[in-house]
Amino acid sequence: MSSQASKSFKAGDIIIKQGDNGHCAYIIEEGRVEIFLEIDGNNNQTHHVGTRGPGAIIGEMAILDHAPRTATIRALEECKLLEITREDFARRLQNADPVLKLAMQVILTRYRDILARADLPKAHTLQNAPPPQKAEDLEKSFTADVSAIEAIRIASDFETALKNNEVTLHYQPIIHLKNSKTVGVEALMRWHHPARGFISPAVFIPILEDTGLIVKASQWALKESLKALKNIQPYGNGDTPLFMSINFSSHDFASDGFTDTLYEALSQTDIQAQCVHLEITERLLIGQPETARDILNSCRKAGMSVSIDDFGTGYSSLSYLHYFPVDTIKIDRSFVMSMNGDPNALELVKSIIALGKNLKMSTIAEGVETAEEAAILKDLGCDMMQGYYFSKPLPENDIIAFLRDGN
Repeated sequence: MSSQASKSFKAGDIIIKQGDNGHCAYIIEEGRVEIFLEIDGNNNQTHHVGTRGPGAIIGEMAILDHAPRTATIRALEECKLLEITREDFARRLQNADPVLKLAMQVILTRYRDILARADLPKAHTLQNAPPPQKAEDLEKSFTADVSAIEAIRIASDFETALKNNEVTLHYQPIIHLKNSKTVGVEALMRWHHPARGFISPAVFIPILEDTGLIVKASQWALKESLKALKNIQPYGNGDTPLFMSINFSSHDFASDGFTDTLYEALSQTDIQAQCVHLEITERLLIGQPETARDILNSCRKAGMSVSIDDFGTGYSSLSYLHYFPVDTIKIDRSFVMSMNGDPNALELVKSIIALGKNLKMSTIAEGVETAEEAAILKDLGCDMMQGYYFSKPLPENDIIAFLRDGN
């Protein structure tokens, strides 16, 4: 798997050489560059095309085809560029929304065809490029593209973070209301960047999903969480061994050998299959129902359990609860937080709990933060709860201390 990296160039450095085979494009983060054509391959005879600044992309044809570079690009001042490889572009296109993917493929095919049939050389088409942008236009361009650049940077940093052990797992206890004992824990990813500090999962998880890196992250989390469970289980105080709830995405289910990866992790850690709860979202079920059903049935036969996360926020439907092998419904924290002051939210929570009982499924309320919320949920018959009222997500050693002290 390829990754992106920032590269620095000094004023006067040649960033891209006309005629060379290109393998990547660049997004300019800092500095300005000059684009020019070398006439008959002579650097002394050039045709100035324009300049580009922050937010602009250069060398983009290299991520579309294997043709030689059509122009030379030189740094006018000290520059910092973010590299995008051909492999990364292809992976992002593969993971794109189907409509966007189709549109991009059509556009690229037509563009290649136009160049192939043009009377003029490819390099000459650059002479008809639009004039250099004004400073204020470049500023607008940079503002519009900064989120995309930031996403690329975060994706690149995450791969490095995994190698450097900057990404860790924290574990939030799941409490059974019948006996107030911890019956399981949910593995939650945490990332402390050496320069940026704590990066919220709400920021980096969607980026990992968009880039396909979520598969790599999930495989890492699966192995790490089951190794941790081996250390945590001796401190459980329930009637059955503690379970580990692990989140998976649609990308994980679409990856080759997903079930093999699960079975291998169980074998390596000697964890019983019934101690693993696969936590998935409603979107996964709707996006690829047949694949999801086959995989989930296979996991269920092996003894694993299936939980629907954030129930009620997506495509909630009785039909898919019947179609898929679901054991547990997790009530989204937004409903739990609102139910004390919003009658509609309270009725919704009541309905979800009743639905779970009617379908012989367990219910877990997420985001419980007060004693009052816990009391309401207990009166409504909710089976399990998790949230800051009981404990925030804890590192492995701290969750062991939590269980040992009987908190």
